[in-house]
Order: sequence, then structure tokens, then C-alpha cells
Amino acid sequence: MKRITAAAFAALAFAPALARADTSTWNIDPAHTMAGFSVKHLVISTVRGEFGKTTGVLHLDDKDVTKSSVEATIDTTTITTRNADRDNHLKSPDFFDVAKYPTITFKSTRVVKAHGHLEVTGDLTMKGVTRPVTLRVTGPTPEIKDPGGNLRRGIQATGKISRKAFGLLWNKVVEAGPVVGDEVAIEIDAEVVKAK
Repeated sequence: MKRITAAAFAALAFAPALARADTSTWNIDPAHTMAGFSVKHLVISTVRGEFGKTTGVLHLDDKDVTKSSVEATIDTTTITTRNADRDNHLKSPDFFDVAKYPTITFKSTRVVKAHGHLEVTGDLTMKGVTRPVTLRVTGPTPEIKDPGGNLRRGIQATGKISRKAFGLLWNKVVEAGPVVGDEVAIEIDAEVVKAK
């Protein structure tokens, strides 16, 4: 009886290690990752911008990708739209209020396979407001080895959010319509490095 109990205990103790055997950890490489956005200006054109620093971790299950998870943090102080006045306005309390909310975070809650891509749903927190957001994700690409011997993969994600839903309410209205559109398109092009 003692032998059976000991064997059962050993099996239970070893089970978590078996469960993790197919999961690998990948770190987002900020130097090769772009988190961009685009929004309508005066109804007639599109303004594009990006954040200069994104960090995070991907826990990837290659046997069952739906068991994977990701957490990412975007540094809002690094926002750029190629116009200093506009960038300063976006950093102000009218928009991101970077002095009070220096980061945007995303933490996945569900991964689903869907017709050649993945749908990754998670909690997006921006300006102190957390709401569920679903991103369309392609990848990860097959592993490649960089010149330093590190394993890398690529991932792309796109989605849309309402900026007003996250408290970015500033606007003015002209004859054609709002100066800044409500719908914001998100585009993320990430490179991840396998943790050693």
C-alpha cells in the first residue's frame, strides 16, 4: 500500500512538469517590435502613429496553441506621430495622460483557432480602464536562429477599439464631422526571442 501511495504521489508531483513540457517562453524584443495605430482625422484622412517600446512574454504551447498566453506592456511615453505638437497633446490628460498612466497593458484570457489565424481575447488596460479586446493574430512563424544563436519567431496582430470606451474623450466638431475619429485600428508586428 505504501509503495502504491508513494508511486501515486510521485506521479502527481511530476504531472505539472509534464504539462509544461510543450510550453516554451518567448520574450518580446522591443528593438524589433512595432505597436502602431491609425485613426481618422477630419473624416477625410488617416493619422498613423506608434509606440517606441513594447515588452512582454509569450507562453507558447506548440502542441495546442489554444493553451498559450501572452502579456504585453506598451510604454505610452514613447508615442510618436511625426509631429511634436500632436505628440505632446496625445501625452496630455486630453488623451493618454502619460504622467499618470505611463503604460498600456494586455493580458490574454482566451486563444481560439479561426480559419487560418488565431483570435486572442484579453484584458486591455488603458488610462486606468480595463475592457476585453479581441485581436486577430497570424503566426507565430517557424523558429529561426539569429546570428547570435538565439531562436526567434514573428507574430502579427490587428484589431479595433473605441478610444472613448477607454476614456480618451477629447474632440472637436467641424462642418465635416469630428476632428478625431472614435474607432482606432491597432497593428502589432512583434518579434519574440526564446528564453534561455
